Amino acid sequence: MEGAVNNRAALGSWIRRFLMEYLVGERNLARNTQQSYRDAVRLLVVFTAAKAHKKADELLIPDIDADLLRAFLRHIEEKRKCSISSRNQRLAAIHALAGFIAERCPEYLEWCAQLRAIKSKRSAPAPVCYLEKPEIDALLDAPSPATKLGSRDRALLLFLYNSGAPRKKLQNYASMTSACTAAQTARYLRCVFTARAARFVSVRCGPQRP
Repeated sequence: MEGAVNNRAALGSWIRRFLMEYLVGERNLARNTQQSYRDAVRLLVVFTAAKAHKKADELLIPDIDADLLRAFLRHIEEKRKCSISSRNQRLAAIHALAGFIAERCPEYLEWCAQLRAIKSKRSAPAPVCYLEKPEIDALLDAPSPATKLGSRDRALLLFLYNSGAPRKKLQNYASMTSACTAAQTARYLRCVFTARAARFVSVRCGPQRP
């Protein structure tokens, strides 16, 4: 009985199932996300083994508690010089691992809750850089209008410049349709933000913003 309990508490088997079965089979996450989660778990295992004075394959789930996780997060910030964004990504991966274990082994629900009580840090947004007018002109002149791909790329660049829309907002557009006005030959995009808000942006004329 004691051996069965120890096997159930062995961290290694849970990590294998999390990385090989859950992330790939159940969630079908992108390869970059899988790699990020794998790296986070690897760093945590190395750190925990050193703190617990154990070999990696001897670690048990209780070896990782809230205090150790906080120490790990300080370690990657202070010793490894990771950014707050990287720190939060590592924490998200560990939260996912804890949730995976708790859902399949209810006796670790309280342990999972203690780890998930550790919140991500807020970070200041990175300063937004800009291009000078000659740089914008050079960028817009780079795609060749003689090819379909060149025309597409130029239209996309003009749309981004003339709309000034951030990348995150672009991902949330309900629809983007190409149209042509009756009075002009300029093509434009009708961008629908919400049911009551739409915006027309030229993708053929030169930059509209000063």
